[in-house]
Amino acid sequence: MSIRRITRHLVQHTWRAKQVFPPRVLERIEQAIRQSETTHSGQVRFVVEGALDGAPLFRNQPARERALDVFSHLRIWDTAHNNGVLIYLLLADRDVEIVADRGIDAKVGAAGWEKICREMETEFGSGRFEHGVIAGIEAVSRELARHFPPHGPHRNELPDKPVVM
Repeated sequence: MSIRRITRHLVQHTWRAKQVFPPRVLERIEQAIRQSETTHSGQVRFVVEGALDGAPLFRNQPARERALDVFSHLRIWDTAHNNGVLIYLLLADRDVEIVADRGIDAKVGAAGWEKICREMETEFGSGRFEHGVIAGIEAVSRELARHFPPHGPHRNELPDKPVVM
């Protein structure tokens, strides 16, 4: 466990996520998700967590493991076509993780998701958080549209509203 990581997480708690993602930015992200879901039959969720605290922090929980917990907690796996996708940002680590349900994950694979994550992290490194998230949503949606095109009226199985933890 790194003292540096603990310090970063203790200093950059929820306030940092709210500073980087104020309500107007969250609304634009929600609109981007809603619009993107018209192009495919999948489901996209965006979660930003300012920093880990308590047990996850002191267990030195990696962002990937935390993203898996969030994916399960929000029941993103519970979609009709197994095509739910979580875009998770652990802001204190500036680490993006994409967790996808088995239906879409089998088609895109780890390398495909990793490429999208790295592109988003590049944007974040330049301070362009809103742009990075929306570009990530668009990239995920292109994959979903390719493998799960829309069929009839869109049934929104999961909320489009971003989650700030």
